Parts: sequence; C-alpha cells; structure tokens
Amino acid sequence: MIIEIFEDIVCPWCRIGKKNMEDALADFTNEPVEIHFRAFQLDPYTPAEGSPFREVMRQKVRADEDRLNGMLQQVTQAGKASGLHFDFSKVEKMPNTLKAHQLIAIAPGELKKTLVDALFKAYFEDGKDIGKLDELLTTAEQIGMDREKTAALLEAKEGLEQVEDDLEFASQAGVTGVPFFVINRKYALTGAQPAATFLQALQQISAEQPDENENEK
Repeated sequence: MIIEIFEDIVCPWCRIGKKNMEDALADFTNEPVEIHFRAFQLDPYTPAEGSPFREVMRQKVRADEDRLNGMLQQVTQAGKASGLHFDFSKVEKMPNTLKAHQLIAIAPGELKKTLVDALFKAYFEDGKDIGKLDELLTTAEQIGMDREKTAALLEAKEGLEQVEDDLEFASQAGVTGVPFFVINRKYALTGAQPAATFLQALQQISAEQPDENENEK
C-alpha cells in the first residue's frame, strides 16, 4: 500500500492529520505501507522573507485578535488530543515554505519522516522561521544530514523539480486544502481525520485489493 500525503509545514491540521494517520497505521497490520510526502503550499505568494503570522491569520480568517486566539486555542486542544504540542505564542512568521519542501524532497528516504516531524516541531513548538535557509540547515543537521552537502544541493536547486511537479499535480487534481491523502493512487481522504476513520479506510481499501487482483487474471 502506498500513501501519498499532500501537506504544508505551516498547516497545523496537516501535522495533526499526519499523526492520526500514523496512529491508525500502528493498528494496521494487513500489509506493508509506503509513505510519500508531497508538497503543497497554502499560500505560494508569501514573500521569501515571510510575513507577520498574526496579521496574515487575521486577514485569512477575517477575525479580530480575540477570535483568532480562540481559533488557535482550538487547534492547540485538537493537537493535544492527538498527542502533539503547539505553542502559537512563539510563532511570529508565516514563512514561504518552498525551500522547506525542497529540503524534504532531497532528504534521504529513511530520514524524510524524521525531517517532516522536526520541521513541524521547529515551527509550531519552537517558533523557528523555517523560511530561512539557516534554520532549515540547522534542522537538517540535527537529524543527521550533512549541513554543507545539504546547502550545496539546495543551492543547485536539487529537488525543486519534484516540488514543482507535486504542486502542479495538486493543482490539476483540484486539491484546494490539506492534508490530502492519496492511497494507492486511487483513493483519497481529505482533512485531519480521526485515527479510527483512517484505520477503517485502510482496512476497507486493503480488503478490496484481492478482488481487483483477481479481476486482472
């Protein structure tokens, strides 16, 4: 089974949805599962230097400061229910995530999940500006990637074509929100679904596979 996750690092629901999916996979023993991370940008027009987080969010949700705080608290509580910590008091920037996606694209396969988790933590828990090259390289180095080699690959635009392909695919497929999960290139789930919903979907899809194989004979 192959699960492709379209997500953006500045999307808290992507972090929650990914965690719920992983919790479901822990109870899913039917078959091996491959996870592929696909790039998506909630706002590709964010300037390279980023924008003020709260100002962007107030405009996006058309809310005053009190209402915005309430919405962020709801996200924090949803994260807590999934075993995740969010500290929006530390988040100051809404970064452009293109280079972060490029970093994920060039990361060795065995480190991709660790890197995605580390980037989510750096942004949502530590308030790091993951739009900055130095912050990305520090995060990469912390999980075992060579800093100088990684910097050279990013400078050479390695992985950028894959990111652009992901963004184009999402656009062509009509993906307007994330997280968006594509299973076996055929089935789709959208949103931060509860772990139980993920598990039910995985079991149902897995049960259908033998029938499809039989029809091909």
